[in-house]
Amino acid sequence: MFEELERINERPEPFESYTASDLWTDEHTSAQMLSFHLNEAIDVSSRNAEFINRSVEWIASRFNVGKDTTIADFGCGPGLYATRLAKRGANVTGIDFSERSIEYAKEVAAREQLSISYMKQNYLEFETEDRFNLVLMIMCDFCALSPRQRKLILSKFHRILKSRGSVLLDVYSLAAFDQREDVATYEVNLLNGFWSPYKYHGFLNTFKYDREKVVLDKYTIVEAERTRTVYNWLQYFAPEELEREFMEAGFSIEGLYSDVAGTPYDRKSNEFAVIARRA
Repeated sequence: MFEELERINERPEPFESYTASDLWTDEHTSAQMLSFHLNEAIDVSSRNAEFINRSVEWIASRFNVGKDTTIADFGCGPGLYATRLAKRGANVTGIDFSERSIEYAKEVAAREQLSISYMKQNYLEFETEDRFNLVLMIMCDFCALSPRQRKLILSKFHRILKSRGSVLLDVYSLAAFDQREDVATYEVNLLNGFWSPYKYHGFLNTFKYDREKVVLDKYTIVEAERTRTVYNWLQYFAPEELEREFMEAGFSIEGLYSDVAGTPYDRKSNEFAVIARRA
């Protein structure tokens, strides 16, 4: 028991283990995540509906979205952005590895007679001959990627964008990082049964890495028949560091905002958004 508790509370190296698919492809947790996506009043898997509507209005105006606009939505979930942008005439491709979310998005597109191409795939592995005017990665997905993965995805963005095409994504700021702290929590059925339909013992270890500006929420879920660990990594950014990563990938920064609805940039904001143009 002592050795097992030692393993549960062990502090790994930043981005040492990557288990993102466990959260989004597990039968139980993917259903939980979809229910969060579709709850229009909360900011969990997706932001609330009022914000998404404002965000789409701003995106459509900022990028002059219309019938000739091609958009790739990385981490599209159940198509909350893709659906709205397709209604404005855009040709949208959505990529997500949650089968449950993709199937829901396809049902909506079919019901509303929208021509949206949905791909059930890990977007790190996504390849296409199509070229896009705009790439979206919204809800701070970029923060969940390791430095190597971020380099790979930016290279992919550069490859699939048309000349002078743009990327819009959001990230967590250093102001948000300053609010995080190391903590260890134990609870029966942690997060109100989120992790399993059966009884389990849940351990949450939050580790803060000051030098790397990374936070890990490490969940250890102990069930009668199995024990599993899920690593939720988040990279926090200064604008200068994010700009450096984009410039190294062949992009120039066109604008900083406090969110993907175009709110003017404030360094005290917990998040910020960036528009980067392919050189």
